[in-house]
Amino acid sequence: MLNSPALHNLEGIVHGFLTRRDGVSEGLYSSLNCGFGADEAKENVHENRRRTLERVGCPSAKLVTGYQIHSAKVEIVTTPWKCPEDAPQVDALVTKQSGIALGIMTADCVPVLFADSSAGVIGAAHAGWQGAIKGVTDNTIDAMESLGAQRSNISCAIGPCIAQSSYEVGAEFAHRFFEENENNMGYFIPSPREGRFLFNLRKYVGDRLKSYGVGQVSISKNDTYSEEELFFSYRRSCHRKEADYGRGLSVIALK
Repeated sequence: MLNSPALHNLEGIVHGFLTRRDGVSEGLYSSLNCGFGADEAKENVHENRRRTLERVGCPSAKLVTGYQIHSAKVEIVTTPWKCPEDAPQVDALVTKQSGIALGIMTADCVPVLFADSSAGVIGAAHAGWQGAIKGVTDNTIDAMESLGAQRSNISCAIGPCIAQSSYEVGAEFAHRFFEENENNMGYFIPSPREGRFLFNLRKYVGDRLKSYGVGQVSISKNDTYSEEELFFSYRRSCHRKEADYGRGLSVIALK
């Protein structure tokens, strides 16, 4: 499990970005797959999630995760849903309730954890490129403020995700970001392959958080694509033509 310096010493907050190690899953999902979207036994996923809460330090908390759809939608959680099938179709979660652990599933996309420890408000967002450009992190901060957080007091942690060196895209992809803001071309560099680019998703998300006025942002340097022993990767799985892939979990909770 990895921790972020932005959140590690905050009073009343526990968090963790889980690696794929020390779970019960096998094969493609080896071994800490925490996503019910994967084609494996649900009892394995439940056990992996239970182990995750123990490692984060909130074993008695109720873990909630959304049904992620690459949107900018945020759910304010007041009561945990009874089962994963009841999860709302959102890509960010916010709460001020203790006893609830917010979880985000990723396999290359950017997991972002948020906390205003003074106000006792936390958040978690799944920022793939679609959610990022639509403003999922902006909306998460807005939702936290609606619960009493102050933007300048919010600390944000970007967890392990795909690195620029591993994220090759086409010209049409880059054009979408250029249309939003011509300065976004700074997040792209030419790929060795002609007509292709390498996209710095984590820097885009980090800069967007900073421009929105949060207090602190820390950014992991881990690359989910190249660090196979530690992380699941959707893109790596696609390149290998594998049948499926595991999902990593990032968690934050109020003590």
